[in-house]
Amino acid sequence: VQLQASGGGSVQAGGSLRLSCAASGFTLDYYTIGWFRQAPGKEREGVSSITSSGSNTYYADSVKGRFTISRDNAKKTVYLQMNSLKPEDTAVYYCAARRGTVGSKWHHSYVMDYWGKGTQVTVSS
Repeated sequence: VQLQASGGGSVQAGGSLRLSCAASGFTLDYYTIGWFRQAPGKEREGVSSITSSGSNTYYADSVKGRFTISRDNAKKTVYLQMNSLKPEDTAVYYCAARRGTVGSKWHHSYVMDYWGKGTQVTVSS
């Protein structure tokens, strides 16, 4: 099982980025995918999650209305569209997978089974 996050970079406040999480070695269709982030000196936090079918999505309050998660199971890729970026969005972003559902615990990193290497997002004011 491998997950590869990409798409990070440096942008000014108000800008946009689209992160991608490419899956390999397993059937993405059966997995919930979550995006998490970790800023320097802070704990890892859940940003967004999407169920295996894509029918349910979840967002942290801090990103609601600005970030959109989506998935293309045929391409084995999950996306995180990030708009209206703020300096406080600066962090390393990780994607993670868990077979089945995670429900209300989606924002807890301990429920996820597989993790990819992160991609750095830096937002300047």
